[in-house]
Amino acid sequence: MAGEAGKQRTVLLATEKAFAAGAVTKIESVVKAANYTLKKLENYKGKDDLLAAVEGADAMIIRSDIVDAAVLEKANQLKIVVRAGAGDSLKIERMIVSARNNFDGTSGFELVNREIAFYGFGAVARAVHKLAQGFGMKSFAYDPYIPADKIKEMGAEPVSSVAGLFEHQYVSLHVPLTDETKASINKALLSKMPKGGTLINTARVEVVHEADMLEVLSTRSDFCYLCDVAPKDIEPFKAAVGDKFGKRLIFTKKKMGAQTAEANDNAGVAAANQIVGFFEKGETRFSLKA
Repeated sequence: MAGEAGKQRTVLLATEKAFAAGAVTKIESVVKAANYTLKKLENYKGKDDLLAAVEGADAMIIRSDIVDAAVLEKANQLKIVVRAGAGDSLKIERMIVSARNNFDGTSGFELVNREIAFYGFGAVARAVHKLAQGFGMKSFAYDPYIPADKIKEMGAEPVSSVAGLFEHQYVSLHVPLTDETKASINKALLSKMPKGGTLINTARVEVVHEADMLEVLSTRSDFCYLCDVAPKDIEPFKAAVGDKFGKRLIFTKKKMGAQTAEANDNAGVAAANQIVGFFEKGETRFSLKA
């Protein structure tokens, strides 16, 4: 279990789309330093391969691979799954592009003294918060798993509810898709945002109520939606903003938060370190490490 140091562990690296070879070497180095065994399942072609490989694994590192009920049923020793694939600088880049009207030659605005609110204040949100501080922004955060005093210690002003987040110009989503969060970002919340209100969604497309988002984009010419999880049909969204596509509305072609060479390495190594910390020291994602 967590915090039981010195035991032999098997870590399964299960990646349908493999990490770069250099990243795998670094992951293996972290695992071996803890006297654990790294078992690799890379570029696998089917679910049966994953089901066979997970038996006997104490931990898993995945990317966009799916760990569902069938996998968990086979994973008789599994204690922790870490998804490696978070990117934080993409959010800042989207904000700059939008604030400067995609550099079309017209006047935009600066980020300094603007306010950004984080829905969820885990490791990625805190990394974005640090970058935002560098731009002179003021941070606010709501996370039901992190006490308000801890949020304040980390430099953000705690917010007492989800609705309270939407009183600020920028809201950045850092939540998983659950029954509670599905379609929860709706018209009522979006309509609370001040002039220039901007939603940044690099979480899951399903957490945003699509019809409500279309309505807000159509009726509020000041509202912006910056996203790397675009809906399947983006044409109605393009129509809602007209020639402001790429300015008020920015979609990437695919989820690209971790699409850099550095992120490829760093995410995998961070995942390996998190697994070691979990088993050796009892650390979890809620341990509030920067």
